[in-house]
Amino acid sequence: MRSLIRFVLRGLCRVLFRVEVKGLTAGFAAQRLLVVANHESFLDGLLLGLFLPIDPVFVVHTGVANDWFFRLLLSQVDYLAVDPTSPMAMKKVIRLLETGRPVVIFPEGRITTTGSLMKVYDGPAFVAAKTGATVLPVRLDGPSRSYFSRLSGKYPKFAFPRIRITALPTTAIPMPAAPTAKLRRRKAGEAMRRLMQEMVFASRPQQTLYSALCDAADIFGKNRRVLEDVKQIEYSYKDLLKMAIMLGRLVERLTAENERVGLLLPNLAPTLGLLIGLTARHRVPAMLNYTAGADAMQAACTAAEIRTVVTSRAFVDQAKLADKLAALEGVALVYLEDLREQVGLGDKLWLMAWAIHRPRAFERPTSPETAAVVLFTSGSEGKPKGVVLPHRAILANIAQVRAVIDFSVDDKVLNALPVFHSFGLTAGALLPVLTGANLFLYPTPLHYRIIPELAYDRNCTVLFGTSTFLGNYAKFAHPYDFYRLRYVVAGAEKLSDAVRGQWFEKFGIRIFEGYGATETAPVLAVNTPMAYRTGSVGNLLPGIEAKLLPVPGIEGGGILHVRGPNLMAGYLKADRPGVLQPPVSDVGEGWYETGDVVAIDDEGFVRIVGRVKRFAKIAGEMVSLEVVEKLAVASSPAQSHAASSQPDAAKGEALVLFTTDGGLSRDLLVAKARELGLPELAVPRKIHKVDALPLLGTGKIDYVTLKKLAEVV
Repeated sequence: MRSLIRFVLRGLCRVLFRVEVKGLTAGFAAQRLLVVANHESFLDGLLLGLFLPIDPVFVVHTGVANDWFFRLLLSQVDYLAVDPTSPMAMKKVIRLLETGRPVVIFPEGRITTTGSLMKVYDGPAFVAAKTGATVLPVRLDGPSRSYFSRLSGKYPKFAFPRIRITALPTTAIPMPAAPTAKLRRRKAGEAMRRLMQEMVFASRPQQTLYSALCDAADIFGKNRRVLEDVKQIEYSYKDLLKMAIMLGRLVERLTAENERVGLLLPNLAPTLGLLIGLTARHRVPAMLNYTAGADAMQAACTAAEIRTVVTSRAFVDQAKLADKLAALEGVALVYLEDLREQVGLGDKLWLMAWAIHRPRAFERPTSPETAAVVLFTSGSEGKPKGVVLPHRAILANIAQVRAVIDFSVDDKVLNALPVFHSFGLTAGALLPVLTGANLFLYPTPLHYRIIPELAYDRNCTVLFGTSTFLGNYAKFAHPYDFYRLRYVVAGAEKLSDAVRGQWFEKFGIRIFEGYGATETAPVLAVNTPMAYRTGSVGNLLPGIEAKLLPVPGIEGGGILHVRGPNLMAGYLKADRPGVLQPPVSDVGEGWYETGDVVAIDDEGFVRIVGRVKRFAKIAGEMVSLEVVEKLAVASSPAQSHAASSQPDAAKGEALVLFTTDGGLSRDLLVAKARELGLPELAVPRKIHKVDALPLLGTGKIDYVTLKKLAEVV
């Protein structure tokens, strides 16, 4: 009788939920099989019971088992109700596995209320390690959008959402080496957490930016207001699709297929719409850095073979870019104001009567491996290089971040980082829009008084910034301006201890420091509420492989080489215009050398030792310029400092410290170095007072300019 009921229910689920099953072909014959799955709704147990090719025992949380509806569903399967925090309860699961009976368990214990992974309990991991069971990860995607989930009312609910069940390759969790059972249990739990995050990431769909936007509109509702900018107009997904479709159509008429089109535009909704719309029509937006000099902009246009630049007259006037644009050679300027006048009646009828109702038809068939955008490095090591990021890289990085941080529709992101920078584009703009969070775009991160007020006025819950910008926001903000913030994420430069302490003391907020590179779209590692360590940049994201190669003269770390789905397709350089140069490093093809010396501890936390090019060789010893800066900050925390070097006939190189503190002396630095246990070799002999440190448009210190100054002071 039970088998007949299951047969009927399976057929109904296939029809109603359009259940798509992937990977359920191997791994189920293991003698001791532990199936681990994420927990999205009350439907999860039923779905797994109907579609897994085994007859398992389900381990469920006692609280969930007490629900009458869930008990009704559980009547069709064998189950064991346990408290995941109880070691005795886990012993029952161990005995079940030892009898050879397959077991299904939800390591989170409870149904998600965020749409992302919840806390992963140590118990299920310890069971896997203790029994040596084969672990089969299974990802459920879709039940959280049903009426059987526990998501907040802001999430759109559907009677019968499409559901995907994806089984990943089997693995195992070996018993960790640790002196106590408690520590072994905790380490096993960390391994399970990482496994669950890898599972969520690995089961992501393969798509393009435009199709991801269409998916977001379908999931969260086309009329959901998702985006706002300084014009104080709230745009819905439907509005954003209209911008993408119409602007893409207009620029398509002026450009050739696969042409790289320069975008010189601020953080506004139409900028995001145009970027996504161009990708749908086989044009590649190249985001030009308008804070760079004319030479750098020309080098970027040459490297990427940009013949057309789309900009705005109003923006050119406000940002005083006319002289820079006049200096560009071989480039045609197209203004949004002129494009708006070219929209005819036929275009409007086409958009309203057909295109907006069938937005997916607007996208030309393409592969996730094709170029989505070209970003340019800051030029801190020479001329800017064009970094070609395919759809695969950007969307993989968004999925990686989402696997470890619970951004949701309940969040509102304030992003003032420019979208020509990878941090501002991927994390600050695309991530919230494609995952249902609200986004407020602000055109510049330099308005230190206005941005805290915006965070307060718009009830923002997420803020991205660099250490420099965050420090200035804290300086001018009222202690209550950031009362709603739950995530402040720092990247692009090392987070200052002074800034970290300032935010905690003034606002009670812990900054989550991350690390990445334009070439990796950009995030490589980030601290999270589940995995945080002060002084580190967190764990590497799921799906990233890393190797450390030793550096002569530097102990306790190595040069970081990475490979993963978020890696760029390659470089475009001014010396070989238009020629894509795929990533390659000393490790091999397909690897990227970050140029950073890092150390990775036993728990996977990454600590940045310094950049290879930010070491000075003094009397045969390698001295980190970041250590010099750390010493200066410790001596004068309220001021700004940056270290460089200059040639020295006697010792090879000599340190030069640039500081805004006119009272900072070598004697003070020597005393602080002794207090901190730093070698006197790290104390600069030359200290140069400046009014302000030179900054790049991304907020990073301009070390190229400082290097030139160091050679003449």
